[in-house]
Amino acid sequence: MNESIHHLNILRALTWGHVSLIFAVLIVGRLLLHFVRWLVRRVAERGSSHRRLLVLRASPIARLLIGLTGIAIIVPVLIEPNFEDGVALIATAIVTLAFALKDYVSCLAAGVVTILENTYQPGDWIEVDGAYGEVKLIGTRAVHIVTPDDTEVIIPHTRLWSGSVFNASSGNAFLLCVANFYLHADHDGQAVLRVLGEVAETSPYRKPDTRVSVNAVETPWGTRYKAKAYVTDSRDQFALVTDLTIRGKERLRAMDVTFAQAPYGKAKAD
Repeated sequence: MNESIHHLNILRALTWGHVSLIFAVLIVGRLLLHFVRWLVRRVAERGSSHRRLLVLRASPIARLLIGLTGIAIIVPVLIEPNFEDGVALIATAIVTLAFALKDYVSCLAAGVVTILENTYQPGDWIEVDGAYGEVKLIGTRAVHIVTPDDTEVIIPHTRLWSGSVFNASSGNAFLLCVANFYLHADHDGQAVLRVLGEVAETSPYRKPDTRVSVNAVETPWGTRYKAKAYVTDSRDQFALVTDLTIRGKERLRAMDVTFAQAPYGKAKAD
């Protein structure tokens, strides 16, 4: 790389004045970075709480501007290209920049495909790489989802190329919810199916005129029941599961049903 640069004859013959200027720019830039960081934190802590994050956002922007200013000062000191060498240098920079931004361009392309195919849309509940939440924003580079714990997760659109996207609502206001019950194997299965079905049908969060189902599967440590019902509003899905769980446990206790306890070593595997 050094041979190619010397071949282009773009390096300036440096003097002690040039070297001193470069060191001065680096030192001043470093001091400015520390000062800006201190100043922004001080202003953010002394200002109102609702403006604190807005003030803190100024720190990375200021650091970027300081860095670009330093580069703009140092590069002309080091380089003095002629027209031909300047064109070659610009072309090299463009190729390097294009290679560095290939992942970003891939994200943009995946974002366009996402919008055209309607893979997900704002308001949908999706799961990508284990993160489950409501789609709040579909940006040019990534999709922003908010989990039930009120945590924002930013997922690049490129996950569409290499991963699976689970869409629980697919543009609908309602979605299917599942409440799990784990019972000891010795019980009246038909009575449990009937009780859990009644609990699901009478939930205030259930979407009217939708099907309710209860499934059972036997495991080595007991019987697992799944009460399934559609919620009217996808934002109430956790309220529906909570309602089914609490009222279902009350009805099962009234039946003197024993709840299962999986062995600790096998609970995760089962």
